Amino acid sequence: MQEPQTRFIVFISILLVMAVLQALFPRRTLRLNYRRWPANFTLLAVNALILRLLLPAGAMGAALWAAQADFGVLHWLHIEEHWGAVAAIACSILLLDLLIYAQHVLFHAVPVLWRLHKVHHADQEIDVSTGLRFHPIEILLSMLIKIAAVALIGAPVAAVLLFEILLNGMAMFNHSNVRLPLKLDVWLRRLLVTPDMHRVHHSVHRHETNSNYGFNLSLWDRLFGTYVAQPRDGHDDMRIGLPQFQSGCADSLMNLLKIPFMADSPADNRRQRQ
Repeated sequence: MQEPQTRFIVFISILLVMAVLQALFPRRTLRLNYRRWPANFTLLAVNALILRLLLPAGAMGAALWAAQADFGVLHWLHIEEHWGAVAAIACSILLLDLLIYAQHVLFHAVPVLWRLHKVHHADQEIDVSTGLRFHPIEILLSMLIKIAAVALIGAPVAAVLLFEILLNGMAMFNHSNVRLPLKLDVWLRRLLVTPDMHRVHHSVHRHETNSNYGFNLSLWDRLFGTYVAQPRDGHDDMRIGLPQFQSGCADSLMNLLKIPFMADSPADNRRQRQ
């Protein structure tokens, strides 16, 4: 089976599983619920089309080029020759996961990048569809960063394929509205980002929005001091989104595309200065 087909089948499978689980075992009662889905999933389709047209080779193409050119840190250090393919794959996934964490912090810290990332945070609820809701320009920038990182690392093709599957799958998992048993959540978040852990990141409170940046491993937030265990208002009562985007109405695709170009509100200006 070809790589795009494999990724698509895994993506759809995880999406359906998480959608069913959050319907059967919801963590929160969502005000807008499925009314947000048309815009969120249409934006996903637009992003997929743009990537296919503008960067068809993507990160996998960068990995193939690095292998052919013997380019990248792992090739220069001969990691696969000395330690084996598993070690090269593990190193690549760990470094790429750190990259995603650092990129996420950057998109919060730099005002022009935050404008793009606000599309993700402006969702007034958080569920599996939120994990797929990003502005097309952010998606393009993210892919360019990933391409450069894959080439510089010299990541094997297998590692990039596995990482892409993990990244998409974990984004859907930790954005989902699934209620995990408390003991399972406590145990699982020692290693991975759980839905309760990541939900804190989507709080309207600035200090909580600027925390829990990880998408896969929880290690980075703990290591760099950005970990917040629980929201101050509790998971049932916390408000999701951004203060200036609390209309109580579902977004449209055009509204999502326009968010980065809208004038900042006084509240958002204060948020960036803090």
